[in-house]
Amino acid sequence: MPVAALRPDPLAAPRKPRSTAVQMTATANAVPADRTLDDGALMSRVKQGDEQAFADLVNRYKNPLVNYLTQMTRSRERAEDLAQDAFVRVYRAAGRYRERGQFQAFLFRIATNQLRSEARRAARWRGLLPSLAAEHRLRSPAPSPQSTALGAEAVNAVTRALGRLPLHYRAAVVLREIEDWPYARIAETLGCREGTVKSRVHRGKTMLRDELSEYWNGEER
Repeated sequence: MPVAALRPDPLAAPRKPRSTAVQMTATANAVPADRTLDDGALMSRVKQGDEQAFADLVNRYKNPLVNYLTQMTRSRERAEDLAQDAFVRVYRAAGRYRERGQFQAFLFRIATNQLRSEARRAARWRGLLPSLAAEHRLRSPAPSPQSTALGAEAVNAVTRALGRLPLHYRAAVVLREIEDWPYARIAETLGCREGTVKSRVHRGKTMLRDELSEYWNGEER
C-alpha cells in the first residue's frame, strides 16, 4: 500500500512523522505473509511488539479492506488512505484487543467508524457557511440570491477565510464548529477558560462573516 500522509486538517498542521505502524503498512508488500498463525495468535504477538506479526495481518487483510472502502467511497486513493489509517489505529489499540475470533470484523468496524466520523465532519464543514449566513439574516432581513450559493466555491471560500484568522480564533472555531467538541474539552486543549473559548468562537465567527459577506450581500472582494 502506498504511503500517503493523513489529509491536512483545517488548522493546516505540519505533517506528522511516520509511525512504526505506517512504515510497516508501507513495507508489508515486500514481506511474505505467515499463513500458519490465525489472527488471534498474530494479535497476541503484536501486543508483545512483534512487528512481523503486524505486517502479516496487513498482508492478510489490506486488499479486502481497500476493496471494501473503495466501494464505500468510490475512490481507490481515498480508500488506501483510510485503510492505512485503520491499520495504524489497530496497531495502537493492540493492547486493548480481546480475541474473540473476529479480527476482520474488528478491523472493518474501525474503518467504517472512520467513514462515519469523516461524513459527520464533512457535513459540519458544509454547514458552516449556511450557519454564518443564517446568523447574518437575523441582522439583515433582505438576503441576496447569492446567499444560497453553497457549492464547492463556497466551501473553498470558507477554507481560505479560516486560514486568514489568527490561530487562537481559528483553533476555537474549528474545534467547536467543525470537530463539534464541547467547550470544556476545547478549553482543556487550548489551556484557557471556557468563557475565553466562547469569546474566541464568537469573535472568530464574526470575522468569518465579514470575510464571507459577498455570499449574502453581493459585494465583490
